[in-house]
Amino acid sequence: MVDTRLEPTPAPSSGPGSKSGTAQAWPDFSVIPPVWSRITNISVERGEGSWLITPDGDRYLDYSSGIGVTNTGHAHPRVAAAIAAQAVKLLHGQQNIVYHEPGLRLHERLRHVLPGDDWSAFLSNSGAEAIEAAVKLARIATGRPVIIGFRGGYHGRTAQTMALTTAKDVYRGHFEPLPGSVYHTAYPYCYRAPGGSHDPAACTCDWEAQLDLTFHQLIYPEHVAAIIVEPILGEGGYIVPPPGFLPRLREITRQHGILLIADEVQTGYGRTGRFFAVEHWAVEPDILVMAKGIASGLPLSGLLAKRKLIEKWPPGSHGGTYGGNVVSCAAANATLDVIEDEQLVENAAVRGMQFLAGLRDLATRYPSIGDVRGLGLMLALEFIRPGEGDGRVPDPNLTKRLLAEALERKLIILSAGTYANVARIIPPLVTSAAEVDLALSILDDSLAAAGA
Repeated sequence: MVDTRLEPTPAPSSGPGSKSGTAQAWPDFSVIPPVWSRITNISVERGEGSWLITPDGDRYLDYSSGIGVTNTGHAHPRVAAAIAAQAVKLLHGQQNIVYHEPGLRLHERLRHVLPGDDWSAFLSNSGAEAIEAAVKLARIATGRPVIIGFRGGYHGRTAQTMALTTAKDVYRGHFEPLPGSVYHTAYPYCYRAPGGSHDPAACTCDWEAQLDLTFHQLIYPEHVAAIIVEPILGEGGYIVPPPGFLPRLREITRQHGILLIADEVQTGYGRTGRFFAVEHWAVEPDILVMAKGIASGLPLSGLLAKRKLIEKWPPGSHGGTYGGNVVSCAAANATLDVIEDEQLVENAAVRGMQFLAGLRDLATRYPSIGDVRGLGLMLALEFIRPGEGDGRVPDPNLTKRLLAEALERKLIILSAGTYANVARIIPPLVTSAAEVDLALSILDDSLAAAGA
């Protein structure tokens, strides 16, 4: 495993306003436990749109979006105003005890974010919590015990979600035993297909045969409550599946009476150029999980399911103290307003095409770029060692160098992939054409400096 941590650096001697000597010194970075592996050692005072700004005024183009969270950009004025207005009225109104207007409003609006009628929402705090809720709902609704996930998937780091996650060893490798009745099958990864790389439009991956083998070797399909899938693998490497994958998976699950859970924690809220990624393939899941971009940075998550399904939960069988927090709901309502009024889903699609074209142009000049892929503003470069093995040997060290060179030039991007050899690019949906061009220019310089 490649060590992607940064060496610690001293905290700033003073915080915002320190030049006039009016601010207290910031605590040392060592107060943060090392389990939080570092992406950067930047100290940030504030954010604006696509940018993070340090106490010294340095500006970083943040194409990590807090790992796909700040879809409306940092500190969007309308979201910030909604948070402030709610905070002076009520900070916490627990859902078992009271109703509050922001929560009722959000539940009502979420009924209509997917095509069709009769959707219902359940709200919680984090992506992992919402996945846990989806698993509980699937099991109680079907009376079946088993959940099937896909190799390379990421669903969280709680015990149940670790059992579902196989994106990388570090997420689960130290924590056996994990909850049982979970099995994994193959996700179509066209670039790394055993028979050789191929165009996803002409996919020859054997994912369906592998799923059928799972049913014949490991578990009867009639015992499977749900299959959970990321429409595009996130931590597993931003892998866009072939066009027929999700529609065929939907057919298979219906054939066996299995629920389909779409984990849209990272792909949702406009990230891929549709409000939810499943819309690209006209697939309707039974349960859809959302988080990250839902409240522009405040802790909130949830799931959507048809009312008749969600009502199979007996009262009191699931819940949480902070789920659907009133301030987070106010932020979520403002987030929906901004996404609609500023046409951020449409902007994600257009800027994504611009970015993808630029990345493909870079790939013609840098032989270490093995694959370029993405949908909307969910983009990736996969790095290999040209001339070694079958020509697809992963190069995580190059990925690490690229991220460092980009950071030196004040662009923040992240790594991904089982072998950490993928650079993932996650701009906020408010990003502009000029910012995309700037990022492409920085990436060009960084690739050259990294020896790509």
